[in-house]
Amino acid sequence: KKGIEAALKSQPAKGRRKIGFEVINDSNDPITTVQATRELIDKGVFLMLGNVGAVSTLKLMKVLEANQIPAMGFYTMGDFDAENMLSYRTNTSQEVIALIEDFVVKNGAKATQVCIFAQNDVFGMAGVNGLKAALEKLPGKQATIDKLNHILDMMMGGINPALNSIGPVGFYQYETVFVRDGYLSLKNWERESGNQCKFVVLLAIPKVAADFIAYAHYKNESWSYGAVSTTVAGYSINGYLRSYGIEKTILVSQVVPELNSSLPIVIDARNSLGDDLNTINLEGYIVGRMFIAILNSMKGPVTRANFIKTARQNPFDLGGLKIDFTKGNPGSALISLNHVNLGSYSLAQK
Repeated sequence: KKGIEAALKSQPAKGRRKIGFEVINDSNDPITTVQATRELIDKGVFLMLGNVGAVSTLKLMKVLEANQIPAMGFYTMGDFDAENMLSYRTNTSQEVIALIEDFVVKNGAKATQVCIFAQNDVFGMAGVNGLKAALEKLPGKQATIDKLNHILDMMMGGINPALNSIGPVGFYQYETVFVRDGYLSLKNWERESGNQCKFVVLLAIPKVAADFIAYAHYKNESWSYGAVSTTVAGYSINGYLRSYGIEKTILVSQVVPELNSSLPIVIDARNSLGDDLNTINLEGYIVGRMFIAILNSMKGPVTRANFIKTARQNPFDLGGLKIDFTKGNPGSALISLNHVNLGSYSLAQK
């Protein structure tokens, strides 16, 4: 929210156009999300900008598609795509692939030694898809991939709770904080495969991810961890780990430039946001600037259809950041890997 608001203030629309940005808190409740969206549609909303959530987005997209309303720059926990969607951030599954490939190359892990702890919805489904794609490149992977296919079949598009103790995945239930069943699922996989989970990728909200690490620490596990950008959530996971007295280095993926980057758009964000600059607000700032850039480049009537058409016509430069919707979503392919430990982070070495 702060990032989008800062961007809209810093880059006014051309001509005499006025932009109204209305923010509604849906409390991460899909029913409230849909109700609020219908109210906005009745008001004649032009597009939806920066929605947050996994299941809420899954429900929301059906309403937006039916009313041909663009969905732009959603902070999505999962892999979503639609004709009316303009997604800045790269898919969650691609973040998972990048994390696994980095660990495997540097540590020589086997296909059976890479595991996932995930939310049992579309967010976790993206993680399973990413794990499956990463394992395709490794030897001895078929038995594991068969297990993952079974899990994906059971998830029914991310809306059906998946069962634990089937493969190298430990699930916790959406909107709960119970991690034990997911932990036991990974221990069951270790027994079944005869290999330890050397690397566990986390696809959970920050508090649950930290709780899982703390529980595994209590159980004396020596697992290494990776986390996607939405799990790290601006590195807030470290605050929880610090409160538990746990010092653990985590490999994390991010989909925005480094906060100290010399890219013009990051400099603008720093100047606009000041002390509020973090990875989440930077992403919001990028999304807001992306909206203004497309709006200002439109030729012809200001319609939703023309907005989507304009966005997909040509790649464009957003203060040194390349955005390209010509081949569909996402607009950015940027993924960087950082090592994070108790509030500090450093770029992972290639």
